[in-house]
Amino acid sequence: MVIGYTTGVYDMFHIGHLNILERAKSQCDYLIVGVSTDELVEHEKHKRPVVSFEDRCRIVEAIRYVDEVVPQIDKDKLAAYHRLPMKFHKMFVGSDWQGSVAWQRYEEQFAPYGVEIVYLPHTDGISSTILREKINQ
Repeated sequence: MVIGYTTGVYDMFHIGHLNILERAKSQCDYLIVGVSTDELVEHEKHKRPVVSFEDRCRIVEAIRYVDEVVPQIDKDKLAAYHRLPMKFHKMFVGSDWQGSVAWQRYEEQFAPYGVEIVYLPHTDGISSTILREKINQ
């Protein structure tokens, strides 16, 4: 069984989020999704999510491509790997991160564990930031 893992804030759930989850699930048998806690979002992005952590988890859990939801308490993917009882074989992320310093480091960190980093096509023209801007207009 191939276990996959991906993470996100999933604030104001949109088609880009759904595309990532659907594409990830098409490449694994069991998909674990880490949802960023409110505290992590505030620390990393310096803003409070519009939708609460609990509600974002409920939304993501309801998506048929998702088998399990776990809290993402920090950005340390290797620590998450060690915390999870089920070890994942593939970690999915949007292609907009490919080639970044952070994800090159993850590729190096996960190579000894046999975890493949899979870059999925980014859905252009939509993001929670874009939605916030439209709402504020």
